[in-house]
Amino acid sequence: MTPAKKLILIFALFLGALYVDSPFQSKFNLRLGLDLAGGSHLVFEADTGKIAAEKKSLAITSLRNVIERRVNFFGISEPNVQTSNFEGHDRVMVELPGIKDTKQAQSIIGKTAQLVFMKVVDLPVEKNATPSSTLVPTDLTGADLAESSVVFDRNTGKPAVSISFTQAGADKFEKITGENVGKKVAIVLDNELVSAPVVQEKIAGGQAQITGNFSLDEAKNLSIQLNAGALPVPVSLVEERTVGATLGAESIAKSVKAGAIGLIMVVFFMFLVYGKLGLVADIGLVVFGVLTLALYKLIPVVVTLPGIAGFMLSVGMAVDSNILIFERFKEEKGKHITVADALEVSFGRAWDSIRDANIATLVTAFVLANPLDWNFLHTSGPVRGFAITLALGIGISLFTGIVVSRNLLRVLVKEKRK
Repeated sequence: MTPAKKLILIFALFLGALYVDSPFQSKFNLRLGLDLAGGSHLVFEADTGKIAAEKKSLAITSLRNVIERRVNFFGISEPNVQTSNFEGHDRVMVELPGIKDTKQAQSIIGKTAQLVFMKVVDLPVEKNATPSSTLVPTDLTGADLAESSVVFDRNTGKPAVSISFTQAGADKFEKITGENVGKKVAIVLDNELVSAPVVQEKIAGGQAQITGNFSLDEAKNLSIQLNAGALPVPVSLVEERTVGATLGAESIAKSVKAGAIGLIMVVFFMFLVYGKLGLVADIGLVVFGVLTLALYKLIPVVVTLPGIAGFMLSVGMAVDSNILIFERFKEEKGKHITVADALEVSFGRAWDSIRDANIATLVTAFVLANPLDWNFLHTSGPVRGFAITLALGIGISLFTGIVVSRNLLRVLVKEKRK
């Protein structure tokens, strides 16, 4: 594909990003974090006194997942839900961006997880009507479930979920499975369907296994959801803080002002130092900004003040690639027959430095984001926000610095003989 055709595709991508960035596109709005949009900060304390020490960690993890799912009921993007232990007190901290009236949130978040096993009953079907069914609750609940764990099916080797009941629960489960052989029994947590396995046979002894085409992560998540009902942890609200929208508006205004000043300084610097080459880099910088904002809206990324800092840092990285290339070009242009050849060599030889610098930054962003939730690393929401915007910026800066600027120069730079 010729450079001119590549530029046409880049221009089409740029127009698509502009469409997403348009202020008239209400479905593509930026999602602001607690520090920018305002909202509430709630701290709940878990009563783990009746839970065995070896099961306490699992209970708190289950509690955190249940609360996070409940918070998502309010349509909040990426709520910040964290656990902490201080002087023997197990707590869950919840941040709700954009939520001002927290009374309803408190009532829903504070409920103990409700796990219920339900029969799936087929409804009578009239002629030409679509078959349907309904869920009928049984007396088998999370209080009857002893524990759940991930196992591997002996026949298929695939991940499965093992469940065990208390004595009373085992009797109820035996009766329910005996009445529903060949039918589905639904497992519902907080009015949300978790699983609906088909009963293969009457199950006695209080031990059962839920099989299916689970991945290992899916099986782990199902086990945690079941344990949320098996290990109900009562919680009480111990702290509530409200962050006003005025603080968020002021922070946004100052951040936008600082960002605009920084971008203008970078644009003038590139033009003054590198002339026409710097103008090409400035065009790439504009493409970088438009694409970045579009991605923030499409993913969507929850924008916080640390996230804005990550974006501003990535602006510097976006220009850095061009500086390395242009400085190399100063050294190469006297060694080659044409300016075009010198540019191609400059791009090739500068790539090693660009690659190493950006890989080092991406590794740092990965550590800060801690996507695997390693306990020995920080799990702060604002820190993760910084890491995510920085990593996105690095990816887009590589695209604009290497693809956009390179093809612009291939089209605009005319060959000159020595």
